[in-house]
Amino acid sequence: MAININTTELKKLLESTPPSHNIMLSGKHGIGKSQIITNFFESKGQKVVALFLGQMSDPGDLIGLPNKDEATGKTIFMPPFWFPTDGQPVVLFLDELNRARPEILQTIMDLALNRRLAGRALPPGSRIISAVNDGEEYQLTDLDPALVSRFNIYNFMPTVAEWLLWASQAGIDKHVTDFIEDNNRMLDGDGAITDSSSSLEKTPDRRGWERVSDILKNSPTISPTTKKIVAGIVGAKAAAAFFESFSQGGLIGADTILKDFDRQRQILETYRAHELASINDGIFRCIENGKEGKADVAAQNLLKYMNWLSATGKRESLAHFCSVFEGATYTKANLFMMSTAPKCFKAITDFIRNM
Repeated sequence: MAININTTELKKLLESTPPSHNIMLSGKHGIGKSQIITNFFESKGQKVVALFLGQMSDPGDLIGLPNKDEATGKTIFMPPFWFPTDGQPVVLFLDELNRARPEILQTIMDLALNRRLAGRALPPGSRIISAVNDGEEYQLTDLDPALVSRFNIYNFMPTVAEWLLWASQAGIDKHVTDFIEDNNRMLDGDGAITDSSSSLEKTPDRRGWERVSDILKNSPTISPTTKKIVAGIVGAKAAAAFFESFSQGGLIGADTILKDFDRQRQILETYRAHELASINDGIFRCIENGKEGKADVAAQNLLKYMNWLSATGKRESLAHFCSVFEGATYTKANLFMMSTAPKCFKAITDFIRNM
């Protein structure tokens, strides 16, 4: 069984794993494997070469085409378009590894073990990272155990909190983030169409919700056609639940709590545990994104909020708040509490110690 890792852990893994180790990431489609890999290494000035192995029909697509060396009379292989010829190391990202044809996988064997293709070596310091889907719902090629043994394998499972943090920074429509915050299971596949007459079952995924955001930004009003467009992106069940949430109104913003807790207290008292959990996550995201306003005011109101949770017997919600801190997804928010809001940090550590 592969080891589960989230986005934060993946970045630490990429940082600490030597280039000589091959990495294989298993996970559902649409969860950001290729995007995270590309952004991570490009931010460090390293070139990322993505090869979609499931689209390759011949080993020549990977190793290049044969050509006669006039000087020796022997056959050599011309470098393929992607092969680095400047001597600089690259990150070779082998996407859809377990969708590749068997003859393509045979070529990968030498590449994964010796960093060579048709006798040509990758520049020193180059990395090989692959991505696979895993599950009965996919049409896949079985991987040879000898090939699998050449990779460190991890099951990539990014958390909802990590996606919501990314979404708030990427400008994803607030209707989408509010909905996912209240319906976590809808982010990655819940809400499938169960029409047995169709093989095209549409379920929501992270890429899909990003596309929904694009549609909403270009649709000033929600018409029946808009609803059909969204249903075609995330599925009928998820779309119906999504538009139903429009009429229910959203939770108060975390920034309003950090700016004036006393004014929001009466509304907070009507919230149930799952709604307060969303408020907790929202507070951490708000601070992480630098939207908390004046730091000293935010620290005071945050302490009021935590004291209110404790005084009103909302132990489950306070435990959730502390667990978000322990999860270390929001590094800037954690630092804020440790440095700018030390009384909040003490309250967290005291609660955890007494659990």
